[in-house]
Amino acid sequence: MAGRECYHCKKRIEEGEAHDCWTTTEAALTQDLPEDLQDAWERLRETAVSFGDQRIYASHKSIMFSRQSCYFFVRPKSNFLELCVFLGRALKAPPVRRVDRASKSKLVHVIHIRHRDEVEAPITDWLREAYELSGTLASKTTVKSKPAARPIPKPKDSAK
Repeated sequence: MAGRECYHCKKRIEEGEAHDCWTTTEAALTQDLPEDLQDAWERLRETAVSFGDQRIYASHKSIMFSRQSCYFFVRPKSNFLELCVFLGRALKAPPVRRVDRASKSKLVHVIHIRHRDEVEAPITDWLREAYELSGTLASKTTVKSKPAARPIPKPKDSAK
């Protein structure tokens, strides 16, 4: 029988059958959350939408919020929402569980949200800061051109 096994989900895929185990929706990722986490998720989303123009989409097990690039994402878990915020500085605050370098200019801050009331300052301030940072970093990026090639010297005539 022709077909293959998906590397990610290990499901058997028949030849010619459409398969995309990475595609999902916000609703699919949040539908089984307890009521407290549903409320917290709605408040997070409303807060982010109030910042302005952006793209919100689900990818694998996360819900991404981006302008030119992702400025934060949420991984819904059974007991909490894992909020990952990209900032240009390291935060030292009780809600921040971990800080890791994400790139030369950004650090990712991992925060666990368990209730709607946690989605307020300073977390909302950090989300706004990340939103604004993503706009400034995107405007500062320039396309680097290749350095000018050095001319190749002509071989010297070595006639003796």
